[in-house]
Amino acid sequence: MITNLLVANRGEIARRVFHTCRELGIATTAVHSDPDAGAPHVREADAAVRLPGAAPADTYLRADLIVRAALAAGADAVHPGYGFLSESAEFAQAVLDAGLLWVGPPPAAIAAMGSKTAAKRLMAEAGVPVLGALAEPTEADLPLLVKAAAGGGGRGMRVVRSLAELPGELAAARAEAAKAFGSDEVFCERYLPTGRHVEVQLLADTHGTVWAVGDRDCSLQRRHQKVIEEAPAPGLPDEVRAELHAAARDAARAIGYTGAGTAEFLLAEDGRFFFLEMNTRLQVEHPVTEAVTGLDLVALQLAVAEGESLPPEPPAPAGHAIEARLYAEDPAKDWQPATGTLHRLELTLPHQEFTGQGGHTGQGGHTGQGGHTGRGTGLRLDSGVEAGGEITPHYDAMLAKVIAWAPTRAAAARRLADALARARVHGPATNRDLLVRALRHPAFLAADLHTGFLAEHTAELTARDTKDVERAALAAALADAAGRRGALPSGWRNLPSQPQLKRYRAEDGTESAVRYEFTRIGLLAEDQPGVKLVEAAPDRVVLSEDGLRRTYRVARHGDRVYVDTPAGSTALTALPRFPDPTVRTDPGALLAPMPGTVVRVVAAVGDTVTAGQSLLVLEAMKMEHRVAAPSDGTLVELRATPGRQVETGTLLAVVQPIEA
Repeated sequence: MITNLLVANRGEIARRVFHTCRELGIATTAVHSDPDAGAPHVREADAAVRLPGAAPADTYLRADLIVRAALAAGADAVHPGYGFLSESAEFAQAVLDAGLLWVGPPPAAIAAMGSKTAAKRLMAEAGVPVLGALAEPTEADLPLLVKAAAGGGGRGMRVVRSLAELPGELAAARAEAAKAFGSDEVFCERYLPTGRHVEVQLLADTHGTVWAVGDRDCSLQRRHQKVIEEAPAPGLPDEVRAELHAAARDAARAIGYTGAGTAEFLLAEDGRFFFLEMNTRLQVEHPVTEAVTGLDLVALQLAVAEGESLPPEPPAPAGHAIEARLYAEDPAKDWQPATGTLHRLELTLPHQEFTGQGGHTGQGGHTGQGGHTGRGTGLRLDSGVEAGGEITPHYDAMLAKVIAWAPTRAAAARRLADALARARVHGPATNRDLLVRALRHPAFLAADLHTGFLAEHTAELTARDTKDVERAALAAALADAAGRRGALPSGWRNLPSQPQLKRYRAEDGTESAVRYEFTRIGLLAEDQPGVKLVEAAPDRVVLSEDGLRRTYRVARHGDRVYVDTPAGSTALTALPRFPDPTVRTDPGALLAPMPGTVVRVVAAVGDTVTAGQSLLVLEAMKMEHRVAAPSDGTLVELRATPGRQVETGTLLAVVQPIEA
């Protein structure tokens, strides 16, 4: 039996596994990089071992250091989590060679699925439908999807819409794949822009039992990475669902699979489906399956590793669950990731046991026969961060996962949207408002799902009403006045006075100048006629307009002001009343939007460029990000070379605009 488990991972998945271990009486060991020394997963473990350094390649991707840590801590088993080394057959074998128990499938099964091209061939031989790799793509095959054979998580993937683009995209994909996965093998397949991403949760023991534990729809993606997932996949005909489950079981049996894994499929509009890949690990979205089945998938992973048998069949799903991934990123800026201090992560949950412990919602033992407490409360938060922590560029941008369960899909979507709308997230920019709008979008509620959903609706999901920003700025100014004066001026003034002036900049760069004064008739706010002040305090302002009251909750952290309402949130930067004339940015200057590493430069000084044309590519938070020309013009200065480390605001290039 496992007595001490080391989790070779970080963040919310480490906390998630530790939660189950505490319930089962298993001691826990964490590993951590230097930036993670004070992270929640480190504090919650019974013991922790330092992995010197910051970059994943020096820490969480060092199999030798992790095996050594497990032995030093007296662990007798290793759980890989997901990401990092979780799908490394070499790491699994190293764990076994050290005399430790590996909580995962056999190394041979991992290796069999390690290359997507080899996996497709193996699955085709097993009778599983596949979308074949294209050796010599033609115009008839367009559009194409270039994919890294050893990859995942959207890295090394490119959509190609013309054959002329193919050589450049292949080269870029190879470079990214080599850096991310140690292999530059890529391949092409047909791209189905309106296909659905549907997957089947698998669980298999060492005695021949293979479960298809329901299915999930993960079609809402950005940059080929999942954002909203749900179980069961809505709208599947019974016969298609049965065929999907059978194909997934066939895939598992074909490679002698044991433990938890996921078979991923692309579902075409005509109902045909094609095998994409098998993830030989636990998935990020596993909580939605737990929510509808009452199973603890981590407990079941541990049981299988210890040699226990599964019952003949898994429990039938009940109700519907939806998960939303809260990312530190700005969807309106091409999903640009964000870093900085997370001042607040506050989500109101019905019961204390669900507040960010990264725990499962089931109460059953290894066989998962117990009840599911989440069905009574309906909400779950899995997070690897907490207020006061730093969001760094070293790791993935995901802050948390919020999961809602309800008897019906519509009720689950409403519950999740409401919980996110009422959450208070202060710090780096997030995709929270986009998640709320997506969950309330008519097309989503009608289950009109496909992998291009977010790209198709990004503009409407990120649009901000100018009036909402103006009201938020007014609320920020009034809260500031209340804090400085102790209370807002009461009554009226006999003598004329200059209006108060406050200036703020929103996250999209627009600036608001708020001018207000108090007279015998109350608040007068220029450019916002009809707005009346009901009450104000340093952290709360109530405004009324046309008889409609709205409460604005205000928080200040340095020069940043966060204004929250159920209708949305606004982050503002307080500006000095009179801008410093010595601070300026030359027209056409391109500044680094985030800390990162220059990985490619695709333009040269003297080039004539057009607005939106890529000039260079930065890598940050496990993804690549384009830096584009702000306007038509000439590239007159370039300070970017591959490998250069840059901080936010570093000058990268200057484009001299074409004069009208």
